[in-house]
Amino acid sequence: MEPFSLIVLLVMGTLAGAINAAVGSGSLLTLPVLMAVGIPPGVAVRTNTVGMLFSTIGSVVGYRKEIAEEKRDLPPLVITAASGAILGALLLLVSPASALDVVVPVLIVVALAMVVFQKRITAALRVWSDRRKAARAQTARMTDAPAGSDAATGSDVSAGVEVPERSPLRSPALVSTMGAASVYGGYFTAAQGILYLGILGTFTGRSMGSVNSVKNLLSLVVNLAAAAVYVIAHFVIGAEIVWLATAAIAVGALIGGYFGAHLAKLMPEWLLRGVIVVVALIALVRQFI
Repeated sequence: MEPFSLIVLLVMGTLAGAINAAVGSGSLLTLPVLMAVGIPPGVAVRTNTVGMLFSTIGSVVGYRKEIAEEKRDLPPLVITAASGAILGALLLLVSPASALDVVVPVLIVVALAMVVFQKRITAALRVWSDRRKAARAQTARMTDAPAGSDAATGSDVSAGVEVPERSPLRSPALVSTMGAASVYGGYFTAAQGILYLGILGTFTGRSMGSVNSVKNLLSLVVNLAAAAVYVIAHFVIGAEIVWLATAAIAVGALIGGYFGAHLAKLMPEWLLRGVIVVVALIALVRQFI
C-alpha cells in the first residue's frame, strides 16, 4: 500500500476508535477508505475487523471500573455474544458480498428506531413484564403455593428475607436479542455499537451512558471472536487480510478508543443520544451512495 493511504487509515482509525467508544459505527470511517484503495468488500471487512479490535481494547480499558461493577451479571451476555460473532464471521467467509447491501440498511434502521423510541419501548416492555408477573402470581395462588412464599416476586416472607430481583442484564429476552445482534457484529462489525446500545437501553430501561460500558465490552468480545475466525481462516484456507492496512487502523484505533471512552463519560444523555442518531443516519445514507 502507498504511504499516503496508510496515513489516511491511521487518522481514520483514530477517529473511528473515538466514535466506537462513544457510540459505535466507527468502522463506517475506515471501511470506505479500505474499499477506495481497491480492496474487495469481503477482504476489507476482515482487514477492518482485525484492526478495529484495538479500538474496543482501548475503550474497555477506559471503562474498566464501570465494567467491574457489572461483572457478576455479564457472563450470559459475553458467552452469547461470542457465539453469535463466531457464527457471523463464518457466514461472511461463505456468503457473497452483495448480501451486505441488504442486511446493513435494515439493521441500522432497527438500531436507530430503538435509540429514538427507547423510552416508549421500555415502558411497553415493563407493562408486558408486570402482566406476566401478575399472571404467575395468580397461577401460584390457584395451585396453592407454599405459605410464606411469594412466587411472583421471589421473596421468602416467612424467613423475612427478600431475594433480589434478577438483573435485567440476565434477561433471556436481552441475551437472545444480543445473540442475534452479535451474528451481525461478527458478519459486518460496522454500526454494531449503535445496535447494542439500542438493545441494552431498551431491555434494561437504563440511560445510554450507563450501558455504554457493557456495549464496549460486548463490542470487544464480538470483534475478538470474529477476528480470531478471520485470522485462523487466513492461515488455514488463505482468506486474505491486508496486514499493513490492519496495522495502521489498529494503532489509530487503540489511541482513539482509549480517549474516546473518557470523552463519552463526560457527554450528557441528550447529547449522547443525539450523536447516536446523527451517526446512524450518516451510516444509513452511506449505504445508498
